[in-house]
Amino acid sequence: MRAIRNNGKEPPELKRLRELSARLGSDRLLVQASSGNTSIKVNGTLWIKASGKWLVDAEAADFLIPVQLARARTCLNARIPIPETNLPGEASASIETAMHAALPHKVIVHVHSVNAIAWAIREDAPGLLSSRLCGLDWEWIPYTRSGAPLAEKIADAFLRSPRTNVFVLGNHGLVICGETCDSAEHLLWDVETRLKVDARPAFGCRLSPQEASRVLASDPLSRKILSGGVLYPCQAFFLPWTVCVPDESPVKQLAAFQQPRTPLLIEDSHELGSSEMTAAEEETLLGLANVVQRIHPSAAVRYLSFSEVEELFEAHSYNYAMVATRNGPFTKIPKNPVAP
Repeated sequence: MRAIRNNGKEPPELKRLRELSARLGSDRLLVQASSGNTSIKVNGTLWIKASGKWLVDAEAADFLIPVQLARARTCLNARIPIPETNLPGEASASIETAMHAALPHKVIVHVHSVNAIAWAIREDAPGLLSSRLCGLDWEWIPYTRSGAPLAEKIADAFLRSPRTNVFVLGNHGLVICGETCDSAEHLLWDVETRLKVDARPAFGCRLSPQEASRVLASDPLSRKILSGGVLYPCQAFFLPWTVCVPDESPVKQLAAFQQPRTPLLIEDSHELGSSEMTAAEEETLLGLANVVQRIHPSAAVRYLSFSEVEELFEAHSYNYAMVATRNGPFTKIPKNPVAP
């Protein structure tokens, strides 16, 4: 079953979720490629973004997947997969369905905000966020792999603090909750305003993928930050070559998990990227540049461990590899597209 439209009409709640999703998806500081997801609960059904879909394409007929909410929660309690997240031969629900089902709020918004990530990769993030988010009902969730593990951590945090409607995810992003699309969006922008970080002067306001590549390669601080390892999951999946480390480093070995590429590492004046990148890789590269340019020079960065990255690939490699772009898996795009 999909969201059924009769003569272009559908339940008003779903229409508003589509409109919100498209707005969020058009903002590269909130969402990159197929990252992020939205959902709404209507009459016992959780309507959630399909896995691999781009929020900006929210008007597509197959954008939303219906999930039986009671059954999903039963699966969570039994620690077994939610059936709608693994549908053979057709689009599945987002890998974050468990998290959306675990929370009671009607509307859930999950974004990979570059401002939030710039804070969430810091070892001292909880203390710094406490002042910026003062007055909000928020919780810090230390890095946890997406899917059931993250859903359990968030559910536990909500049980401890049942007024919580903002979750900051370590090395990941934001989860915002509301009873309407309008209230969730308003809260999201409140949080974004509080977490706003100005980009360093070396970076422009609106980078193209090629500009992002050149700036990351030429900026010493950016090279230093990226040399430390993987900042967040999307970097590991889509851009495993974006770390300048010795050949024997476990981080560089991550490239073996990816479709073959000809990587160019950030070393000296080399550009970051490859001769051909998918649309998702281009968008993720822009997101990475936007995060890196907001990391303070003195920040103590908490990188993902190699075991955490290995776990990501073991659990979710199919989801990311097969639905990475709007045009199919590993669709090639020109090296020098028109800048946005």
